[in-house]
Parts: sequence; structure tokens; C-alpha cells
Amino acid sequence: MANKAPLSMGWFCPTLGDTSAFGDPSQSIPQSLEHFERVSLAAEAAGFDYMLVPVTPLCWDAWVTASFMLARTQRLKALVAIKPGYFHPVAHAKMVSTMDQLSGGRVYLNLIAGLSEKDAAAEGQHASKEMRYEQLEEEVRLMKRLWTEDGVQFEGKYYRVDGPKILPKVAQLPHPPFFLGGGSEQAAEISAQHSAVHLFWGDYPERIGEEIKVMRQRAAKYGRESEIQFSMRLQVIVRETEEEAWAAADRLIEGADTPAAKAMVKHLESSASSAANNRQRELSRTVGRKMTPHLWTGITEVRPGAGVAVVGNPQQVAAQLLEFVEVGCTGFCLSGYPHHEEAERFGRLVMPLLMK
Repeated sequence: MANKAPLSMGWFCPTLGDTSAFGDPSQSIPQSLEHFERVSLAAEAAGFDYMLVPVTPLCWDAWVTASFMLARTQRLKALVAIKPGYFHPVAHAKMVSTMDQLSGGRVYLNLIAGLSEKDAAAEGQHASKEMRYEQLEEEVRLMKRLWTEDGVQFEGKYYRVDGPKILPKVAQLPHPPFFLGGGSEQAAEISAQHSAVHLFWGDYPERIGEEIKVMRQRAAKYGRESEIQFSMRLQVIVRETEEEAWAAADRLIEGADTPAAKAMVKHLESSASSAANNRQRELSRTVGRKMTPHLWTGITEVRPGAGVAVVGNPQQVAAQLLEFVEVGCTGFCLSGYPHHEEAERFGRLVMPLLMK
């Protein structure tokens, strides 16, 4: 199971809380600096390249959390969200450049505009999703100039600047890389224009291969057909044997079908109306829990987001992941419950098979 190029591997920082069993409140792991540090150190020891620090209404602040995580690790990078309108691009550009310098070039940027209208309005963003994507693209375009040019003059629909100074300079040249995961047309267009990495959520490998071809055609319009890379955002449940892995998968969602649990999922789903979330729910409804012998949708029943999981023994998990590599993916952004334990298992059992 050899690869032609090293894979870029990311893990997940559970700033919305963690668990080993969604149906058992006693197994919940609350948000804390201690747990975030435990997960970060486990991910770094396992050989992951970066840590996705999420941003939802239930998460702790991504930028502050990422600062602490970077200070407590040596090599792990932080993939931190940029949402339109939350920081002025001049202030944001300086935040990023400062964090990039202080961390030794360990900052990646995750572009997000696909919040539900309800959540966006609750946080003071009353523009439509289409307008938020438009604003996000303008922010990215402006920040790229602020990091690479002096005396920037800019007048757009949302922002106007007149020669601001951005100090320090970024450590990564020409600037920290952008990631974007989204299923809408606007998200795809922004990613084609600006992303170093486009993140796909779990789906059939053959479908991902077709979407990669379409994304490369989009990127070609901007002269970036060969630049843009592709990663999969997936859950993982790996054990020494396949039987143990499926037993762990069943335990993870066992008891999470109570009326109270279903009401919570329904509430969370009402805040997760993006195209990517809709596709995850569609997969769960149409295929049951198994898409393939080792792609499982059970987690989508107990929480929104990227819920498709790879389940199996080390060889099975590696083989399933490499099916995505065969259709054009060059990396993975993974998570698993609880996150410190699953990171350790993945690093010990699967990472050596992927990095041969």
C-alpha cells in the first residue's frame, strides 16, 4: 500500500467537547485546556501534521485555543477558521502574521462562510449566505495583498484601506495556506481561486474522484489547476481486529436514540444547513449505516457535521483511505472518539501503513 508522495495528515481539536459514548452522559469529556492539550500532544506524537480547531456556536474560541495549542506543541500546525465580518481584514492579517511568526510558521487558515442563517444572525451577521461568501472572498483577496505588498490601496464592496502596515511579516511565504471545505457553488469557486487544499466530507471514493476533476477545471480558470490539492474530512474507528472496531462503533452511538437525544440532534441539525451537512444526512438516509464494507454513517445519526467514519482493523482502514488517494486525494483531516485515544491508536496502527 505505497504512496507516490507523503500524505498531509490532520487531526481535530474537540473544542465543543468530547465523548466515548454519545448515549451516555457520564462518558462526556468537558471542554478544558487540559483536554485540548492532551489531544494535541497525542496528535503530534502520532505523526499528524496539523490540528483543525473548529468554530461553531458550541465551540470555545478557535483563535485563543489555537494560540495555547501552538505554545504546547513543537511541530503541530493549527488550522484555524476565518469567518467573514468577524475581524476587519487589516486586524485579521496582523493577527495571522503575528501567530505565524510566534509559532515558527505553524498556522493554516480554514475558510468558512456556510453557517446557517440562524447562527449567522445570532452572531451579528444578518447578510445572506451568498453575501457572506462574497464578503469572505473579498477579505481573502485583501489579506493576500496585505501579506505580500507594501502600501496597499484597496476599495471593494465591503472594505477600503489606504496603505496599512502589517507587522510582523508572515513566516510562511507568500502567506499561510488556505483550506476550504464546502459543497456549495460559491464555496467551490472561492476554493478554486484561493485554496491550497479543498476539503471533501465523507462520500464514495468514485464520487470524490469526479468532484476532484470538476474542481481542477474550476481552478484552471485561475491558472491553479496543478496547485490545488484535495483532502478528505473523515471520522475513524480503528482497533486491532475488525470485530473490535465494529463493537466500538456500536458503543459510540448506543443509547443515543432516546427522545431527548433525538431532540438535541434535531436542534443541532437546524443550525447545520450547509450543502455539505445536507449531503451527510442524505447518505445516512439512503444507504443505512454502511456505504461500503468500511465506510459507516452511524455518527451522522447523533450529531451534524462530517460524520462518515472509516471503521475496521489497521489494514482495512488504511486500504479504505488509500482508495481516496487513488482518485486524487493527497491528505486527510481525521477525528475519532475520544480524540486523544483514537489519535494514539491511529498513529500506532495505521500511520505506518499509510507512510510506507
